[in-house]
Amino acid sequence: MERDLELYPQDNIGDALWQMLQEGDDLSIPREIQFSVLFASEQQALKYGQLLLENNQKLSFCPYPDDKDFPWEITAYPEVEASYENIAAYQELLENSAQPFQGKYDGWYCVKKGG
Repeated sequence: MERDLELYPQDNIGDALWQMLQEGDDLSIPREIQFSVLFASEQQALKYGQLLLENNQKLSFCPYPDDKDFPWEITAYPEVEASYENIAAYQELLENSAQPFQGKYDGWYCVKKGG
């Protein structure tokens, strides 16, 4: 299969999706995708979490011991198809909405579906 660079651009998101596709994942099946944002203080993380909850987002909040400067993590769990457009748009939304709380986007993860 040849890689369609419009669907799977050569960047972090496109590379990950292309790898998932190569491993037999059916990217058209909606699934919960985990997006994490890290915060320097518990208060900043909780305020950000409240913003997400007010916008009907499923989330989790926990300590993040792997980064001493950003020890608090909020993870959002939208259920969408694993497409470049969906992931890039949600990442941008989280990054922009986290700026007032000095949040640092930390990436995304999802479980394989199909195949």
